[in-house]
Amino acid sequence: MTVTPLGLPRRLLEFTIDGEQARVPEGSTILDACRAAGKDIPTLCQGDTLTPKNACRVCVVEVEGSRTLVPACSRKAEPGMEVRTDTERARHSRKVVLELLASSVDLSTTPKVADWIKEYEAKPDRFGPDAARLDEEPRVDNELYVRDYDKCILCYKCVDACGDQWQNTFAISVAGRGFDARIAVEHDAPLTDSACVYCGNCIEVCPTGALSFKSEFDMRAAGTWDEARQTETTTVCAYCGVGCNLTLHVQDNEIVKVTSPHDNPVTHGNLCIKGRFGYQHVQNFEHVQNRN
Repeated sequence: MTVTPLGLPRRLLEFTIDGEQARVPEGSTILDACRAAGKDIPTLCQGDTLTPKNACRVCVVEVEGSRTLVPACSRKAEPGMEVRTDTERARHSRKVVLELLASSVDLSTTPKVADWIKEYEAKPDRFGPDAARLDEEPRVDNELYVRDYDKCILCYKCVDACGDQWQNTFAISVAGRGFDARIAVEHDAPLTDSACVYCGNCIEVCPTGALSFKSEFDMRAAGTWDEARQTETTTVCAYCGVGCNLTLHVQDNEIVKVTSPHDNPVTHGNLCIKGRFGYQHVQNFEHVQNRN
């Protein structure tokens, strides 16, 4: 029998969002409340399995009495708070942030960002062709995953997932300062010479595709990656007795990548190297069966 800890019930807080009454459990963020109320607040650095880092600032909203715009992903809801999500000030701030990001980072594989740029009428080319970009080739130094820093927005989610919030490997950190800051392993070495254990949990939380499966990277380069043709099947990992859930992403009867449900009480979206990358035996067995 599985026992699920319920914890003590939390009292409800009452406040307003865009003039409408809202009630959320104590400890909820403004972003939690907005989503519960059906408000579409854009965010890139927020992750449902990580502590908010307040890095991207796309989710800012106005709060009555606050001198500055506040990040909805980390600001806790308070009784009597008056939140406004769609004011001219908030929309202008999101527009400028999107323009700055899109002018310096390749956001082509970032979900929803194209819709946000259109919604906020952002113009990434306003800074001209001289806008500073990294312009670095993707780092392909292993057969499991690829690092493409041209797509990195420095949200630090991978650092947290590799560090004290989940994996505790501490293979990833931030190197450099200012515009030269980048996500790197120790001494900016090849991944194979680092402390990385290839769990792939950094890929799971990356919001832009800066970290991606080698299989996905190769298929995108070949023009064959098509999420519309992919199916997802959740199963249980067979490598050990922990019981981790795996979601198999299948295209043309081939497993193209493996993720894990974030709401799973065992994994919370995390896996080990075997669960994340050790699926080739399934396809090898299938190929043998087909030949027979």
